[in-house]
Amino acid sequence: MFYGSFKPRRRTPPRRLDDSSFHSLDWYSAHLLAVAIGILLLNVADAFLTLLLLQGGGAAEVNPLMAVLINHSVAVFAALKIAATSVCIILMVILARYRFMRLLRVEWVLYGVLAAYVSLIGYEVWMLKGTLLPRIL
Repeated sequence: MFYGSFKPRRRTPPRRLDDSSFHSLDWYSAHLLAVAIGILLLNVADAFLTLLLLQGGGAAEVNPLMAVLINHSVAVFAALKIAATSVCIILMVILARYRFMRLLRVEWVLYGVLAAYVSLIGYEVWMLKGTLLPRIL
């Protein structure tokens, strides 16, 4: 009758994999939600720490597109950064069972992105300690 979030239709790929080159699922693992939310939260933290570091004069934006957006408008920078990351994460979750370059499952690429964001936030906090804290104290 009604199919959706509580009564998914398809939890596994179709049995006849040769009939379709793309098969989407209605039901995804809960750990993919946790990874996706973690990446998005770390993305917001990255934007905030980047703005703090730029305001303190201890860093420069390396990405040329984001540097132009920051100089134009901070709100546009934050909105575009979060929107672009969100769209990419949604696509990666949809394609989580596929293999990237026929070698690595996209699910593992999501874990790699999460680990990269964790290390980036750690590096930004380390930079923040070296630039802004001595000025405050």
